[in-house]
Amino acid sequence: MANNVQILTDQNWDADVLKSSVPVLVDFWADWCVPCKTLLPTVEALAAQYEGRLRVGKFNVEENPDVPFKYNITTLPTLLVLKNGQVAEQRIGLISKDKLTALLEPLLK
Repeated sequence: MANNVQILTDQNWDADVLKSSVPVLVDFWADWCVPCKTLLPTVEALAAQYEGRLRVGKFNVEENPDVPFKYNITTLPTLLVLKNGQVAEQRIGLISKDKLTALLEPLLK
């Protein structure tokens, strides 16, 4: 995994996501989820493209049950974009890099 993609957990959620000074793209995934693995290169590419403007993290739902329960994450992959501690956008399933870029651009202005 690219080193500009952060591992997010129930423990670091508040500090690294809710209190982030920049928007945060969170990829909720699990080891057994094939579409999640397909999405990984897109997530890593966006982390590199928006470094410094967007925090990007992966959240393993198998190892950290609290946050997915709180945000009602029931389908994988799910992408959340949080800005100022609030969910600004949510997408479920595979999404192209172009569509994700179009979704993120307005939030980064």
